[in-house]
Order: sequence, then C-alpha cells, then structure tokens
Amino acid sequence: MTATGFFTDTSVCIGCKACEVACKQWNQLPADGNFFSGRSYDNTIHLEATTWRHVAFVERSLQLSGQITARPFSWLLMSDVCKHCERAGCLEACPTGAIVRTEFESVYVQPDVCNGCGYCVVCCPFGVINRREDDGRAWKCTLCYDRQKAGGEPACAKACPTDSITFGKLDELREIARKRLELLHSRGVHEAYLYGMTDDDQPGTEGLHAFFLLLDRPEAYNLPPKPTVPTKGVGASWGTMGVAAAGMVAAAVAAVRFVEGGKK
Repeated sequence: MTATGFFTDTSVCIGCKACEVACKQWNQLPADGNFFSGRSYDNTIHLEATTWRHVAFVERSLQLSGQITARPFSWLLMSDVCKHCERAGCLEACPTGAIVRTEFESVYVQPDVCNGCGYCVVCCPFGVINRREDDGRAWKCTLCYDRQKAGGEPACAKACPTDSITFGKLDELREIARKRLELLHSRGVHEAYLYGMTDDDQPGTEGLHAFFLLLDRPEAYNLPPKPTVPTKGVGASWGTMGVAAAGMVAAAVAAVRFVEGGKK
C-alpha cells in the first residue's frame, strides 16, 4: 500500500476547531470538560489521550510580512496531531507489540494488546501519546485507520473548511507543500517554511508522515525545534562505550608492562 499522511498548512487555518470536533465525534472520545484556560481561545491546551487533534492559538506582537495592522500583532493558528514519525519512538519502545506500522505506514496503537506500561509515553519526542485515566492504556491519533480501510479520508481533513489539513499520499502531499511554500515566498511571506517533511528537514525522526507549513519558529507552536527519537543515539553511545573500554584495556596493559619492567 502507498504511504499516506497529513500536510497541515497553518497559513490558511482559521482556528474553527472543526477538526477537533470531527475527531472526537468519529473516534467517540470523551469531552475534556468545561475547562477555561484563560489563555486565548484555547480550551484544550495540548494533545492528550482523549484529544487527538488540538488547535493552537498563538498571539504575537509581530506582523507577518506584507500584513497591515494598527499595531504589531498577528495570530498563528495550527491544528496539531500525532506526527506518525518515519522512525517512531513510541513504536520502538513498546514491549508488547501493541504499537504497529499499518499498511498505510501510519503508527497505530492496538488497544486490546496495550498493557499500559507507559514506555511509549516517555519515548515520544512530541509528547503526543498518553494514557487515559479511566483504563490506563495508551491512546493517540490512528490517522483514522478504520476510515482509510473503507476508502475514506480522516474525519479531521474531511471537516476542515479551508483545506488547511490535507490528507493523501505522501509523495503527492510533499509536492503540494513545495508549491505552496514557493507561492507564499513569491508573495513576500518569507517566514514560511516546512517542518519535518523529509529526513533532511528532521533527521532525528527521519521525517514525518504528518508535517506542517509554519510561519514562525517551532517553539512558538509548542513544537520541538530538533526532535529526536531516543533510540536514534543508541548506536553512537555503544561506539563511545567501545572506544572508552578499549582505552581502559590499553591503559591496564601499559600499567602491567610498566610494573613488570620495574621488577627487572
């Protein structure tokens, strides 16, 4: 099967939250209560085990290039989701095989196999996956695996009125993203750039299956600037330990020879 994913163009997101509602409705996720954060219009704050789509509202005392306002000000809006990393920390950390790569190359948690150990939670560099309080198991976006199996598109992309969220084949999405970036740059929006589209963009995860067009640094959207899967550095660590061990052996041999030389 062909790899599928999301391209999220934040420059056309209007913060309507239709994606959040559609995700909760289709996946029958419980409401998060009548919480009022007092921080802008954001009442969910971040991705959670019961919130698989989250729309971030970022107020800045800056203008975008070409924007005219009475004072320096702009909104940044972005619908965040599981990134379905090419190299997924949650999948590599799962000891039971509950987290698998699907035929669409998305990362899927099998709830009937998950034992709630939580190793996946600490190994996600984006803080996406978490355990639910009511059953203890880990949950996150499935990239609407059930809808894809039936030939449909994910509920969030279907509900997005501005096509800020585009679902499709990864190769086609990358081409759409490159053209969109070129268009924005030609219109003077030089801040625009692609986050995590390829291995070159984000070697720590080897690229994302849900990547973004951003208008500010990733930290402004609560995204890590250089996310890295924990197991990515294991090979280098073993190499360093090997060099250190060889040095200790060499030092020990030299010490023995020195002592033997002194006895003569």
